[in-house]
Amino acid sequence: MSIRKQKLPIQCLRVLGLLDGISLLVLLFIAMPLKYWAGMPLAVTIVGAIHGLIFTLYALSIAAAQLFIQWKLYWSVLAVAVAFIPFGNFVLDRYLKKREDSFLAKPIPLLWLVYSIIFFTFIDLFTQLPVMSTYAESLGASLTVAGFIVGAYSLANTGGNILAGNLTDRIGAFKVLAAGLIGTCLLLVSYSLVDSPAMLLVVRFVHGFIGGFIVPAAFTFVANQSKKNKEGSQNAVTGAFVGVAAIVGPAFSGIVAARTSAPTVFLIVAAAGAVLTVITFIFMRKLVFKKDAEQKSLPFVWNNQVGLSFAGAFLLMFSQGALAYLLPLRVGKFGYDSSFSGTLLSVFGLVVVCIFVLRTKNLFDRIAPQTGLMIGLLLLGVSQLLLGLIDDVRIYYGIMALYGIGFAFLFPSINVLLMRGTTKENRGKAYGYFYAFFSLGVVAGSSGLGLLQTTIETLFIVTSGLLLFGTLSMLLLKRTRDRGMHMSSPS
Repeated sequence: MSIRKQKLPIQCLRVLGLLDGISLLVLLFIAMPLKYWAGMPLAVTIVGAIHGLIFTLYALSIAAAQLFIQWKLYWSVLAVAVAFIPFGNFVLDRYLKKREDSFLAKPIPLLWLVYSIIFFTFIDLFTQLPVMSTYAESLGASLTVAGFIVGAYSLANTGGNILAGNLTDRIGAFKVLAAGLIGTCLLLVSYSLVDSPAMLLVVRFVHGFIGGFIVPAAFTFVANQSKKNKEGSQNAVTGAFVGVAAIVGPAFSGIVAARTSAPTVFLIVAAAGAVLTVITFIFMRKLVFKKDAEQKSLPFVWNNQVGLSFAGAFLLMFSQGALAYLLPLRVGKFGYDSSFSGTLLSVFGLVVVCIFVLRTKNLFDRIAPQTGLMIGLLLLGVSQLLLGLIDDVRIYYGIMALYGIGFAFLFPSINVLLMRGTTKENRGKAYGYFYAFFSLGVVAGSSGLGLLQTTIETLFIVTSGLLLFGTLSMLLLKRTRDRGMHMSSPS
């Protein structure tokens, strides 16, 4: 590969970073003053849409740099962070220019391409969180119907997850991933045709089913590449990509939807998915399918580790579903739009990524996964309780940071439990069921809560109660099992 081609990823990143920095300054210091001081709101609408498009391309260039340059993950995190700071892109560009010769493209590791697919999948999920309930209401849906629409994606996701898990063990990851990527892109485009709550419900359901194909296949591949006794830190790296998606997705969709519309958000994500689909076909078609096809499928076996993993997955996503449904409505009561709820959701993602990319990720190789599971559930439960009790939205930033710490403990722990309770021959099926529990958790946390005819504050408290009950139940189960093992051991 020539030096010119090796420099292409970093040069694209620098150019798009500068454009993103310029568009942010124009938005903040020209368009917004024109809106609020000169009575020209169209300026923010136009510049906001342009900035959103440039930011999306910039985010893609960061993903490409991570994939091709293979630099430390904190560089990608830093590149995302400066996009939200005026003049931040220019400072980073000056530093990158000095070190450009050390940031040359390398051959693509297959594992990083799978990470990119995971990133896209969760970008697809997290861009929906700040806008879907309010988008449903804008089409005429009631509060209860809006909850069903939010949860329809995950309800259908359950069937897609289970089917994908079985197919991954039988025919390999490539065909499953390809079907999920192509279908997801098409469904994202179809949101532009929605004109009623009923039609939105149908699109959400089909989107959820097709989207459910991607995650079990991708996570099975990553799990099978993990080193023994390094499962915790390996899953922390995987979780970092989920966390970056949690930072970029809600903030991006909240800002763009406030300036344009929710369907515009989905069209931009679809364009990014189409690019990733082409890359996947080029690099994964022969390698992954050939390797997975030689692997014999075995029946799925339930055990204690798998059961705890599934329970943790359900409770984690119950909490996420509750946030997706309740947080935009909660901050809306105080006069804030979707951009503020998107920013709040990004805070927890930023905390998660920091924990996962720094040396703190090694903690998850040392801590027992069941202990990490209980700590995570406890922190999530406390966070949900505080969101229901506190009316000062300034404190919500700290609450969402606490929520992020809980997520950081919980996500690697449940994945390590699943990996240790399965083998390569049945892990695809296990991840299919695992993410089915993820999906059921979101359904229960959004549509299930929507059935309760009570206040938003009470629903936050109900969510907290379930998470804290789960923590207590797992603690009692652990003590009972430890006591039984002590009594059965020889004196």
